[in-house]
Amino acid sequence: MDTIASLFSFITWPVSWVIVQFHKLYGAIFGDDTGWAWGLSIVSLVVLIRICLIPLFVKQIKSTRNMQVLQPKMKAIQERYKSDKQRQSEEMMKLYKETGTNPLSSCLPILAQSPFFFALYHVLSAIASGKTIGVIDQPLLDSARKAHIFGAPLAAKFMDSASDVSALGASLLDVRVVTAVMIVMMSASQFFTQRQLMTKNVDLTVKTPYMQQQKMLMYIFPVIFAVMGINFPVGVLVYWLTTNVWTMGQQMYVINQNPTPGSKAQDQYLGRLLKSVTAHGEVRGRTKRNTVKRIVSKGPDRNDIERKFVTGLAKLGLVAQEDGTVIKSDTALAEAEGGAAQRRQQPKRQTKAQRQTGAAQQTGAKDTDSTESGSKTSLQKPDASQDDKPKPAGKPASGSSRQAKSGQRKGPQRPKHPSKK
Repeated sequence: MDTIASLFSFITWPVSWVIVQFHKLYGAIFGDDTGWAWGLSIVSLVVLIRICLIPLFVKQIKSTRNMQVLQPKMKAIQERYKSDKQRQSEEMMKLYKETGTNPLSSCLPILAQSPFFFALYHVLSAIASGKTIGVIDQPLLDSARKAHIFGAPLAAKFMDSASDVSALGASLLDVRVVTAVMIVMMSASQFFTQRQLMTKNVDLTVKTPYMQQQKMLMYIFPVIFAVMGINFPVGVLVYWLTTNVWTMGQQMYVINQNPTPGSKAQDQYLGRLLKSVTAHGEVRGRTKRNTVKRIVSKGPDRNDIERKFVTGLAKLGLVAQEDGTVIKSDTALAEAEGGAAQRRQQPKRQTKAQRQTGAAQQTGAKDTDSTESGSKTSLQKPDASQDDKPKPAGKPASGSSRQAKSGQRKGPQRPKHPSKK
C-alpha cells in the first residue's frame, strides 16, 4: 500500500493544503489539537472532491442505464458469434459506438478518486511516522499526532502493534474497537448502496448475465473493503466511510428523482407524480414535466408502468401533452370509464363445484322436459284413430297388454265420441 501511495506523491501537496485550510476553520471552533478539527477536515475534503466529481457521477449513471438497455442486444451478439471471438468483439465495439456507450464510464468516479485516496493515505502514513509532508510542518504534525477520534489516533491502524499505538498516545483496545466499528460501517454502507441499486433501480423485465454480475459485486465489494480496511489508518477510514455515505445519499436522490425505466423505483416515482397531478391538476416542476414528455414521446413503446400512469391520467379526465403538461379531456375520461365498465360486466369465473352443480341442474331439467314431451305425445288425437278402424267380426276385442298395438293406450279405452258412432 505504501508503494502504491508513493506513486501519487505529486498530489500530496494540494491534498495536505486543503486539509490544513479546513483545519484552520474547525480549529477555531473545536480547538487545534482535537479529533473533531482534524476529522472534520478530512470529511470536508471528501465533500469537496465529491462535489467536483458530480459530472462524472451523472455520466456514470447514464452509462449504467445504457448498459442495462443494451444487455439483450449484447446477449444476442454473444450467441450469434460465440465461435468467433474476434467478430464478437468487433460487433460489441460497433454497438457501443452506435449507442454512445462507454463501459468504463461506470468506473470513472472511483478512478478519479483514487489519486486523492492514496495521497491522503500517504499524508497520514507520514504523520504516523512523525515526518512532515506537503504543507504540514512540525507544529501541525504534532497537533495531528495528538488528535484522537473516540480514543483512536488519526494515523493508527487495526494491525498496529501495542508499541506503535502507545507511541501515538493511545491504547491498542481503543484503536481496534474504533477501527473495527468503522470497517463494519464502511462495508455495510457499500453493501446497502449496491443493494439499493439492484432492488430499486434495475429493469426487472431484463434477465441477463450482467444482472448476475452486479448481484455478485453486491457481496464481493463489502468483503474487499473489510479485508483492506484493517490496513487503513483511522483517517483513511473516515475518508472512505464519508465517501460511501455520500455515494449512498447521492444515489438515493437520483433513484427517487430519475429512476430507470421499468424498475420498481419508476413505479413508485410515477405513483407519487400521479398523486401530485391529482392534487394540483397540473404537472409541477421542470423535472416532472420532462418525465411526462419522455413518456409521451415513447408512444406504443411504453412499458407497463408508464401505461399504468397514462391510464391513471385518463381516469382523472387528463391527457399528457408533448411538452410535458396535461389538459382536460372528456373523451379520455369516457374511454377510461367505458373500459372499466366493460371489465366489470365480464362474468365471474365459477368454481369447479359450481360448474358441476349447474351441469347437474341442466341435466335434470332436460330429463323433465323429455318426460313431459312423451306424455303429451301419447295423449294426442291420432292415438284414437286406431280405434276408428273396423274390427273383424267374431274376433273379441283384446284387452291384454301383450296384444296391445303399438301406439295404443293400455288398459280401459276411452269411449268414442258420439259423432264417431
